[in-house]
Amino acid sequence: MNSRRNISTLFALVAIMLVSACTKKFDEINTNPYDFNEEDLAADYRLMGEPLSQAQLCLLIYNDPPTAQLQQNLNADIFSGYMMSPTPFEGNINNTNYGLLYYWNNRPWQVTYTNVMKSCDFTQQKAKGTYSDFYAWAQIIKVEAMHRISDIYGPIMYTHYGVLNDEMGIDYDSQEQAYNAFFNDLREAVDTLTAYINRNAVQRFTSFDLAYKGDYTQWVKFANTLRLRLAIRIAGVNPQKAKQEGEAALSHPLGLLKTAADNFAINIAPVTHPLNIMCYTWADIRMSAPMESILTGYKDPRLPHYFVPTDDGANVYHGIRNGIRISAKEEYSGFSQLVKFNSNILFMTAAEAWFLKAEAALNGWKGAGTAADNYAAGITTSFNQYGINNVNDYMNNSIDKPKPYVDPQNPENNVSAGDPHLSTITIKWDESAGREQKLERIITQKWIAMFPEGQEAWTEFRRTGYPKLFPVVINNSGGTIPTEKFIRRLPMPQVELVTNPKAVARAITTLKGPDTGGTPLWWDIR
Repeated sequence: MNSRRNISTLFALVAIMLVSACTKKFDEINTNPYDFNEEDLAADYRLMGEPLSQAQLCLLIYNDPPTAQLQQNLNADIFSGYMMSPTPFEGNINNTNYGLLYYWNNRPWQVTYTNVMKSCDFTQQKAKGTYSDFYAWAQIIKVEAMHRISDIYGPIMYTHYGVLNDEMGIDYDSQEQAYNAFFNDLREAVDTLTAYINRNAVQRFTSFDLAYKGDYTQWVKFANTLRLRLAIRIAGVNPQKAKQEGEAALSHPLGLLKTAADNFAINIAPVTHPLNIMCYTWADIRMSAPMESILTGYKDPRLPHYFVPTDDGANVYHGIRNGIRISAKEEYSGFSQLVKFNSNILFMTAAEAWFLKAEAALNGWKGAGTAADNYAAGITTSFNQYGINNVNDYMNNSIDKPKPYVDPQNPENNVSAGDPHLSTITIKWDESAGREQKLERIITQKWIAMFPEGQEAWTEFRRTGYPKLFPVVINNSGGTIPTEKFIRRLPMPQVELVTNPKAVARAITTLKGPDTGGTPLWWDIR
């Protein structure tokens, strides 16, 4: 017998306040968040708005760096080729070298369901039929959170969330089913908010929106761009659906993210960015070897905006290769640190939107323009984000390539000239090049521009194979993750295997193989 979880308003909201790891922000948003009744909350929209503030804050948990470290940093940020840790966690058998630790792998799932999905579901229950703008806002936030979770694990609880099956468990959607639901939710949300905009309705998110200060137009542009992102993602496995969804996003009158001012980032002020704690307080994260190779090889002027030179000189940067032998933290802790970030956690740049359009143009989608123009606009927008002016010199560079990598600590980790994992792609657009070379240029520049958003960078690497990254030197997966194919996903969370075993077992059958890190996701066909 299916039954919707029937949670009272009071206890559900208190649970969000007390159980969520993000609850400290309530003290900043409200003088006394515990002194309320439902009528008061409905009158000033707090009943719908405050849970969505929490959902935004927990896209990457803002006030608990140890949790954030396991939520993203020690998996996607490293798997993407952006960063690497100098710390030999668990005797140097850990996720960085494919010795996957189940208690690390649980964390992205737990944080997102406990905080983001729960908060969005609560708002939707209270807003449905009365506050359709808040309902639409929750749909967009939910898709942003849950496509990230699906791109980590594959099958997820989405359309069945909160619905008990006959086994008193909750059923999963396959990744394909989840993506179809994402598209439906984004379409509905965009239609709803566009209608509000067209009738000049009062914008009611202002007190709760930590990204765009309540601007409905900005949320529509973000949702359109998110829809295009997901359409591009599935273009290899379902080109007809991808084209339909991508062209719908491209044709919307309010458009996509366009300038750096449109970037989707969550303001967590006055709390410091969790990467600052991981890098400077704990010394647990540093620049990666691919970042050193690509950015120094290209003489990329964004380099000092991303990383700090080592003590070896003003322009000397060193990154750590993934999956190497580390016996002590001190071996590599002197390599390049990340710059100190402000209190905005970045999830999508406008530069990404231009690169998505460039790939849509390669696919021949209506409304995409030309790949060359979009490629140039993507680089320019990224440069503008950092106040860099010499974009033409960079875009006309047809000589420089990623540099061979030299590990000054251990030559075993070197990547020499001619190595097949070292890219030979240059920067300047070449209209006469083949499609694959054009794609490598687009994705390599998109990868640079999306930093430090490692989750999307890892996803795009798996989908396209670009930019070329260096495989792990030591592989502790026991053969479940082929070194040359890189890690494709995280196994299903152990907590789900214990609490929802029958549904998880059915979900695993929707994968392309066993529940290991080497099994590719539905859209991953390379």
